[in-house]
Amino acid sequence: MTGRAGCARTMTRVRRSLAADEEGSTLVLTIFYGFLALVLVLLVVAATSLYLERKRLFTLADGAALVGAEAFALDSVRETSTGWRPELKAADVRAAVTAYIAGNPTQDFESLSVEQATTLDGASATVSLSAYWRPPIVSLLVPEGFRIDVTAVARSVFG
Repeated sequence: MTGRAGCARTMTRVRRSLAADEEGSTLVLTIFYGFLALVLVLLVVAATSLYLERKRLFTLADGAALVGAEAFALDSVRETSTGWRPELKAADVRAAVTAYIAGNPTQDFESLSVEQATTLDGASATVSLSAYWRPPIVSLLVPEGFRIDVTAVARSVFG
């Protein structure tokens, strides 16, 4: 009996010493998962900011393309085999887009520039805009910022 009792006491001491060695290990895991959650939140915030900024820039480019597609004189409308079609001129499209950009609130965009405002086929207006995006919170995992470009094409169609 003493052999079993001694063995049981030895096992109890071994368990206690192992339990003492594991003390504080949950703190390390908690700190690691807290840091991981913080990094994940920062990345999601930066990605959402980039997505929304690109959508805002694309909305501005889309509106500018629509204005450019309507930049024709009535005497430039010609009858074709597919119906009446306006003939756009690159200079008219560029002037209309420049006036549209100047007349809209664009101060929220950093370094906004009109890269292209022209007609490639005489029937549609192509507008390319670019602006500089900066993340709301700069960290080691997110770049300081970069240039985003968008392109929109619009066409005027009668009937």
